[in-house]
Amino acid sequence: MKIIVIGAGVVGVTSAWYLTRDGHEVTVLEAREGAGLETSFGNAGGVCPGFAGPWAAPGMPFKAAKWMFQPSAPLKVRPRVSMHQWRWLAQFVANCTPERFAANKARMQKVAHYSKACLVALRQETGIEYDHGEGGVLQVFQTPDELEGGKRSSAVLTELRIPHRILTAAEVLEVEPGLARSDVPLSGGLQLTTDETGDCHLFCKALARLATAEGAQFRYDTRVTGLRLAGEKITAVKVGPEEIEADAVVIATGPQIDLLKPLGLNVPVYPVKGYSLTAEITDETAAPRSSVMDEHSKVMITRLGTRLRAAGIAELAGFDDRMPAPVLDGLKARVAELFPGAADYEAAALWHGFRPMTPDGPSRVEKTRYGNLFLNLGHGSNGWTQACGTGQMMADLVADRPFDPAVR
Repeated sequence: MKIIVIGAGVVGVTSAWYLTRDGHEVTVLEAREGAGLETSFGNAGGVCPGFAGPWAAPGMPFKAAKWMFQPSAPLKVRPRVSMHQWRWLAQFVANCTPERFAANKARMQKVAHYSKACLVALRQETGIEYDHGEGGVLQVFQTPDELEGGKRSSAVLTELRIPHRILTAAEVLEVEPGLARSDVPLSGGLQLTTDETGDCHLFCKALARLATAEGAQFRYDTRVTGLRLAGEKITAVKVGPEEIEADAVVIATGPQIDLLKPLGLNVPVYPVKGYSLTAEITDETAAPRSSVMDEHSKVMITRLGTRLRAAGIAELAGFDDRMPAPVLDGLKARVAELFPGAADYEAAALWHGFRPMTPDGPSRVEKTRYGNLFLNLGHGSNGWTQACGTGQMMADLVADRPFDPAVR
């Protein structure tokens, strides 16, 4: 089939890869000048199936209300005159029950671990390079209450048979010696020993090249303006005055879902803004060996080759492009507090992007009521973790093959 994939972030590129390997004629249309330049560009760098789970959790509405007036709070709701925002928030709150949280987390865990297996297989097959590391991810706790939360998470991980270790404060420093220079008190840690790290942007560029070599076509600087509908099928994609005919269309546009509104498709995806900094490592012994998730601030700090990447904060404020100094200063201060002297923080490159979040957590990999229009959307903060899996799932869906049993 002739298939058009709209969007060249990590989800669009992986969808294109697996569809191309299935023998389809694939064209990827991307508004930016290259692959992986939006949400995929500056994320935290962790491929973390062990952490995969919904933000809609018991107690989260209370925490969000408490954080509203803290400049660098982990989650901040900035109310807008927007029915989309309020509808999304109402659905989010409805999913903060123990029962919904458990069901959504189980579903996300299955997809995430399947995706990790797909990524490993892809790396073994192609030799793709993207500053990847296999040193696991360490979640660190500052207070006794945070450690107790880690132990509760450990019980769930044990039930799901996910490799991990609960660590004492001394054992945390053995795993990440750079933390010994910090004055932050630690109560312990939770290590996900099989999680990985890697630069998602480098991965997108490398996989786009591999897909091109397999026959896929990538058209950059190409903004899609609409879809041509005939009956119950999409017959072409509109690019300005040009119309590109297709047998099937895959929407992988992250939080940008305007193309779906004229079709009457109300997909509950909201842009949740996140921030990151990337700095060159100046002292190898002071820097993290792999990746550290700071439970206290919800900031993740990852080594990517010779660079240190720190990412965090979640703002629900629509597509607000501002970069508030208090937020960025708070992010920089926390990283420097945990890993003092590790990197050139003053010269760090600062970034923000918009995570495509669903109110319940799981992404949407599905066929719409228009028989040849498919969605691969809503991965939230798990896009890098779940992209290969949902890319393979999309190829299976287009081919009308059953999904792998692990993700049913």
